[in-house]
Amino acid sequence: MSPTDSVSVFAEGTFEEQIKELLDYTARSNSEDERTALLQSFKDIVKAEEGAKPIEEDEDRRRRVFELVLNNTNGVGEGSEQEIEGFFNLLYSHLFALWQADSSETRKHVILLLGVTSASPSDNSSVKYRILSNLFNAIPRSSALRLPVYTTLLQVAAANSELELLALSKSDVERWLKEWQVSDEEKSQFLKTIVDTLTQAGQPEFAYEYRIVYTLSLPPSSPESRSAAIDTIAAALRLPTIFDFDALYNLDAIIAVKDHELFPLLQIFLNNGFPEFRAWADSHSVVLQSYQLERPQLERKIRLLSFSSLGFDYIGHDLPYSTIASTLQIDSSEVDKWTIDVIRAGLLSGKLSQATQNLHVYGSSARKFEREQWEALEKRLLAWKAGLASVIEIVASAQKRGGGVAELVQAPRNEQGTQVEGAA
Repeated sequence: MSPTDSVSVFAEGTFEEQIKELLDYTARSNSEDERTALLQSFKDIVKAEEGAKPIEEDEDRRRRVFELVLNNTNGVGEGSEQEIEGFFNLLYSHLFALWQADSSETRKHVILLLGVTSASPSDNSSVKYRILSNLFNAIPRSSALRLPVYTTLLQVAAANSELELLALSKSDVERWLKEWQVSDEEKSQFLKTIVDTLTQAGQPEFAYEYRIVYTLSLPPSSPESRSAAIDTIAAALRLPTIFDFDALYNLDAIIAVKDHELFPLLQIFLNNGFPEFRAWADSHSVVLQSYQLERPQLERKIRLLSFSSLGFDYIGHDLPYSTIASTLQIDSSEVDKWTIDVIRAGLLSGKLSQATQNLHVYGSSARKFEREQWEALEKRLLAWKAGLASVIEIVASAQKRGGGVAELVQAPRNEQGTQVEGAA
């Protein structure tokens, strides 16, 4: 049997006693006449005719009496949270004992339970999450049934504006899609559901992670792939925190839409600067409007990317304010503000000096990493290697003279101290 995630069920009594307990729970809100009729139906099924097998040995009758309980389950029921959770856990236990996990009957019963749970009014949504989470965990990890269960969990959490309670992670989703025995189309639809749910919940940055995975899941030549690729490009441009266009540009699905009107704008954000963006935007205002792209937001973004690219060329050196202002096409008085913004965006690290009107660059991100960037990295590594070799040579020389490293370090300090004292 395929492994599941642990769900503890503590139940006492015989099968008949457990089913009677479940039936009594479902009948709490029924009228007296309805409860009487329900109990009689239960007795008729469990009663063994003369010479017949006891119900514990008769799978058909066990299934029939279980379906009696299931058909009378019209909501999460009336009880404490502990009672509600215990009821459903026992229900799941019998369901998966009576039918194979991936049988058509199990799927029918699970879909029924999902509808009942999600539609049931409940003042405390947390009990619904536990009911659905326990069902998800009770289902074998490879089962296709996990997909509709988690989809329902998403819908319930989104309806209550509590998606954060699910602690959804891309690594979990990718692992599930590898485990579940579902079609490629179903996998893509699940990813799209996540994207749509997160977007509607006001979490577009979180949704962007899944947009890329969704785009990759589609056949490259399909109309769905083209639509998803265009939407992903628009989202990457629109979101103020997305700066990595190189990874996006290298996707086959993105390259496949190079004839689209947004593709030149993507290339500008990958390769060019503010002048190129301004020229494009001046002649494509309708395109910006069509894809809900705000020009001020894009201007800020292209300036930050241009700043980052400029900083990459000055790592370990002073970058003049005048060069920054010229590249970003801003006034020199605004350099401090843009420097703070680019550092906060995580694109550059450095130290400002208003006295010298320079920015000393410690590190900066490259918009793309190609031959030019590799060559720049090689030069820095060679310079670092040469500097390290010089330090090793000085240390070796000191050791040959009989001095230690401590002596070598102390000498400059003594010398410096003498100079300071003399100056005083």
